[in-house]
Formats: sequence, structure tokens, C-alpha cells
Amino acid sequence: MERDRANVIKEELNEQDRRFLAVYVESKNSIMLMLSEKEDKLGTMAIAVPKPKDLIGSVTSSVMLGDRNVISARMFAEYVAAKKGKIAVVSVYVETVPELQAQPFFMHLIDRLLKTGSSKKEPTVT
Repeated sequence: MERDRANVIKEELNEQDRRFLAVYVESKNSIMLMLSEKEDKLGTMAIAVPKPKDLIGSVTSSVMLGDRNVISARMFAEYVAAKKGKIAVVSVYVETVPELQAQPFFMHLIDRLLKTGSSKKEPTVT
């Protein structure tokens, strides 16, 4: 049954003569998201766990790998976990752009991916 398999979506955004990419994999209990500049590459990786519905508090996150883009990786992992209520693993790789400059472009990609949700979709270039 196809509905039991993970959903994979690829998105891309062209801004300031640069290409920002996202690969989104959603399963029943988790989301894996790879955000990168120029080409699909693994970068600083963080994991976030949503808070249980009956507890007060925020999402818990931790860096799993790397140290260059820790702020973005944790921020995006916590954001996705909170929005979807699932475990989120996010990787962030930037090559030529400072981390803070890339954040709005990656956030735009994430919001676009979360809107498409569980429906499969071809890559979008803007």
C-alpha cells in the first residue's frame, strides 16, 4: 500500500542568484528535512521532539552533527516539530551565504513544504 510509505517532496528557491534546496521526507511519526545551498548536501543536523499534548513547555532539541549552522538547524527542527507534532530531523548546509542571511529563504521553503503536507508534488522552481 502506497499510503504506508514515506512521502518525499523536493523544493527549490532561486534568490539573489543563488539556489536554495529542500528535500522533505515525511513518515507517520517523523519528518526529515535537508536544507542546502547550491546542491543537496548534508550539513549541521539537529533533532527536535514535540512536547506531549498534555504537558506545558516547549519543543526539545539537540544538535546531532556539525557545528557551523547550529542555530538554524535547531530553530528549523523545533519549528517543524511544533507545527507537525512529529519528531523532526533537520540538516542545514550553506556554502557561500552567511547562516543568518540564508534563514529567510530556508523558512520560505519550509513553509511551502508544510503547506503541501501529505500530498505528493513535483519540485517547484521560483
